[in-house]
Order: sequence, then C-alpha cells, then structure tokens
Amino acid sequence: MNAPTDLSMKTDEVLRVELEVFRRQHRDLDEAIEALQSTGTADQLTIKRLKKQKLRLKDIIRLIEDRLTPDIIA
Repeated sequence: MNAPTDLSMKTDEVLRVELEVFRRQHRDLDEAIEALQSTGTADQLTIKRLKKQKLRLKDIIRLIEDRLTPDIIA
C-alpha cells in the first residue's frame, strides 16, 4: 500500500487520484472480507489482517479528505 507520508507535498489533483485508488482498495477489501466470512471456513487470522488493512486505508482516506476539504469559518 502506498500510504502518503507527507500530504503537503502533493498537489490536490494527485491527492484526488490517490483518494479514488484508496477508496477502491477499501471496497475491494470489504468485498473480500465478506466473501471469506460467507464461506464459514475462513481463516480468522487472514480476516483480522484484512480488517486491519481496511482500517489503515480508512485512516488514509480521512486524512486525504481533510486535506482536500477547505476550512470554512462559519
């Protein structure tokens, strides 16, 4: 996974592309976890690792979204 180490060094356009890539990976992991759980014979360690990876992606997605969302003082 290519986690952004310094968001301030990236342009908004690059961040938007990365955001879509990370969202796709997050959805793919969700589908993989559901598929493994539906079989009933899934390895719990594998599922746990996939869930951790999914949470890391969620954190990265939030960081990028925060960076892209302008601060508006109401």
